[in-house]
Amino acid sequence: MGSRWGVNRTVGQIYALLFLSEKPLNADDIAETLGFSRSNVSMGLKELQSWRLVKMVHQVGDRRDYFDSPSDVWEIFRVLVEEKRKREIEPTLTLLRDTLLEPPADAAERHAQARMKDMLELIELSTAWFDEIQRLPPETLERLMRLGSKVQKVLSIAGKLSGGGKR
Repeated sequence: MGSRWGVNRTVGQIYALLFLSEKPLNADDIAETLGFSRSNVSMGLKELQSWRLVKMVHQVGDRRDYFDSPSDVWEIFRVLVEEKRKREIEPTLTLLRDTLLEPPADAAERHAQARMKDMLELIELSTAWFDEIQRLPPETLERLMRLGSKVQKVLSIAGKLSGGGKR
């Protein structure tokens, strides 16, 4: 899954181990369990900390740093989305806005800017919608998500009954 979320395989495996572990682990435990070098584990942990997906914890009587992942899957989802937004969506919005400030030189640029404006409006609309959704308690969000799948089923059935879907 890590590679699909934009992190390398090593980082994904470190995160999976921490997520599935019953207790926080130190870097030596992680390196030994996964068969990775200590330096690869350190770099992976730094990356996961930058994503806010792991936090450092201390254990009484032990000077080593231990690492743990959030236990609430909804919190993990929110952090992932926030980080993706910060790293990918916000720079894209900035680029689109900056590009649209430039006056078009010809018809081709006017066309390209019109397309970019449409994309900018869609991304702004979806991020504003997500901001509102993100404020909902996890229970409400889960009900809303389940409702969406039920609505899709109803629409599918209605389409079949009305002869829709035939081209």
